[in-house]
Amino acid sequence: MHHSPSPETHHDPFVRVRGAREHNLRGVDVDIPRDALTVFTGVSGSGKSSLAFGTLYAEAQRRYFESVAPYARRLIHQIGAPKVDSVTGLPPAVSLEQRRSSPGSRSSVGTVTLLSNSLRMLYSRAGTYPPGAERLDSDAFSPNTAAGACPSCHGLGSIHRTSEELLVPDPELSIRQGAIAAWPGAWQGKNLRDVLEVLGYDVDAPWRELAAEDREWILFTEEQPVVTVHPVRDADRIQRPYQGTYMSAHRYVMRTFSDSKSATLRARAERFLTDSPCPVCEGRRLGPAALAVTFAGRTIAELAALPLTALDAVLASVPDSVREGAPAGGEAARVLAEDLRSRIGPVVELGLGYLSLDRTAPTLSAGELQRLRLATQLRSGLFGVVYVLDEPSAGLHPADTEALLGVLDRLKAAGNTVFVVEHHLDVVRHADWLVDVGPLAGEHGGRVLYSGPPQGLAGVAESATARHLFGSDEAEAVTKTEAEAEAEAEPGLRPARAARGSVRLSAVERHNLRGVDAEFPLGVFTAVTGVSGSGKSTLVGQVLAREVGERIADPGFPVRRLVEVDQKPIGRTPRSNLATYTGLFDVVRKLFTQAPQARARGWKAGRFSFNVPGGRCETCQGEGFVSVELLFLPSTYAPCPECAGARYNTETLDVRYEGLNIAEVLGLTVESAASFFARVPAAARSLRALEDIGLGYLRLGQPATELSGGEAQRIKLATELQRLRRDHTLYVLDEPTTGLHPADVRVLLRQLHGLVDAGHSVVVVEHDMEVVAGADWVIDLGPGGGTDGGRIVAAGTPAEVAAAGAGRTAGYLARALGRT
Repeated sequence: MHHSPSPETHHDPFVRVRGAREHNLRGVDVDIPRDALTVFTGVSGSGKSSLAFGTLYAEAQRRYFESVAPYARRLIHQIGAPKVDSVTGLPPAVSLEQRRSSPGSRSSVGTVTLLSNSLRMLYSRAGTYPPGAERLDSDAFSPNTAAGACPSCHGLGSIHRTSEELLVPDPELSIRQGAIAAWPGAWQGKNLRDVLEVLGYDVDAPWRELAAEDREWILFTEEQPVVTVHPVRDADRIQRPYQGTYMSAHRYVMRTFSDSKSATLRARAERFLTDSPCPVCEGRRLGPAALAVTFAGRTIAELAALPLTALDAVLASVPDSVREGAPAGGEAARVLAEDLRSRIGPVVELGLGYLSLDRTAPTLSAGELQRLRLATQLRSGLFGVVYVLDEPSAGLHPADTEALLGVLDRLKAAGNTVFVVEHHLDVVRHADWLVDVGPLAGEHGGRVLYSGPPQGLAGVAESATARHLFGSDEAEAVTKTEAEAEAEAEPGLRPARAARGSVRLSAVERHNLRGVDAEFPLGVFTAVTGVSGSGKSTLVGQVLAREVGERIADPGFPVRRLVEVDQKPIGRTPRSNLATYTGLFDVVRKLFTQAPQARARGWKAGRFSFNVPGGRCETCQGEGFVSVELLFLPSTYAPCPECAGARYNTETLDVRYEGLNIAEVLGLTVESAASFFARVPAAARSLRALEDIGLGYLRLGQPATELSGGEAQRIKLATELQRLRRDHTLYVLDEPTTGLHPADVRVLLRQLHGLVDAGHSVVVVEHDMEVVAGADWVIDLGPGGGTDGGRIVAAGTPAEVAAAGAGRTAGYLARALGRT
């Protein structure tokens, strides 16, 4: 297949895809207009991402590699081009995926948006320096460079310290009784105690009776004296004197924490450490020279800590604040401040004005990160490219979705083509063109049901999207998944359940929550709502979960278990997958050891593991992929040349269970596996739980790295559901509907309401008003984000919150209630 652009393609206003077979796509042919906003819709797992990202974006990336470097051809050969016959009329592409790999702790809002660069330039060129100070390079204002970092904490802003209270939790005990909790156990701890005794310290007096300077030396000394220990003779064995070296508790903890290879030991050491702000830079991460420079009377650290809306206000007043002290810098200050403000604008517009530049990336949600990247693109001035976006409405309150639509329109107006994979119906309605993929998930999907202007979808009988977009009853009976049909058979409006007790949080101070009192009813379904940055995740994920976690130990507390179901990946490498995470793989390996060929060779379950030598393919060490390192590009995985992705060696693959080898079993979808293992109760149970939650389309061996955040969350939930416990459990979910088609949302809700009916409590943070309308209790935070948020605007049943009319949720909730 070759790509010499023939002259006529330039006038073709369409991107034309022929024969796309990536993942579950069934030889798809589709034409999509350029310079328009196209939304790809379909139930979860239908194949819309395989078309938008796996085919269109991957093909654009492949062409880019080919044009960049000759060595890239070899790579493309290894990575494999997308499985498609041809794609014509495709411009270069920029992908804004919700990256599964989250950025490190050194990246922040400022580095993601590149705003930090502009701010450092402003300080370097137009800052007010102390008399006689050298002008600093803009690098010297970054905590991530040797020039700018605080020498004490290396630019991290905090240092690990320990304290007497942590090292000795119970001062009533003597050293012999184990007062120093941080010491190692067993022989090593006894050895340290004996050394102290030889050094003349009292190991039998209660700790609090020891002199302060002795306590200080025992815990914190850096000295390491060596003494001869004469052990007390035990009747049963004679011990020789030995040379014992003393190490203080603090030194032991710090050494274990920084050097130990064992995660368990490191975690144990961490219990005795607190993160405290670095005493030298006071947590500001920069060296003294950079902190001596001010702009508008503030240091760069002070400006980076302001919410972007406040930073914008400071910059807006620049012309007045440029004093005669820096006439040369005056013009530079004005130009640089204007540039900064033009970059802050789009971030604020996307509802993220509550973030500060120094907020670290790991504390941001996937949706916040993607919108920051989107805002950055608005300023990049690119045109004639395709933007491929993955559910940009994730984590957006309905009130913020309107701003998002404005941003997508501006990207299009600048002469770009915008492809969006999206479930949010307001975004779908706003499209110029819809590509609906389906009809169902996995092997029952992978066809394009419709490609054209949104109104035309109404006539497509088998589209689940059409049913929700137009509420068309004619399309009803055609392709209901059983789960959907069941979910709809239940009456929509249940009478609200009565609470059985509650958990109270009082005077909560955390991030933007200021003295909040909240009450979470138990035994019911509670939804926590509010615009982005209003404090929902802080209140639920940090405060409520921590409080309940601490109080479970108290036997009188009504909640016995806490289960937080988040969207973090179920594993970071291709080694963890659906089967290993749910424990299903243990069952499968046992079945294989009972096969006659395995018995004859005396193979145990380990032979069928791809994580240990023996049965696995050694070329890829059982990963099925080899990592291909690219210069200046992120590393990519390519199928293993030896086993072609099967993960096992040929001898292992000779063993068959019911006609399939272990690699073929890992290739089954949950749905096919459910019938294949129907007679194996241990396997059938976990497969049924996955099917009930709408994940029947996933393959058992699907690597964790290929699952979306929403899929990972539903796998965790399914794993929980098959464990059903009698004990009262509180389930906490942060935006469980992210990445779900409205048809799948119903299936998920049935599961969650089922937990409540079984006597448990469910608390969700949610923007989907259909979900909120079906809750028993709503807590609405706001009214805005950041410093304008952090208060409870309304709490009550959905009808009460909608009727109260306070805050930005009420109107949208009233509309949703009107629909049910």
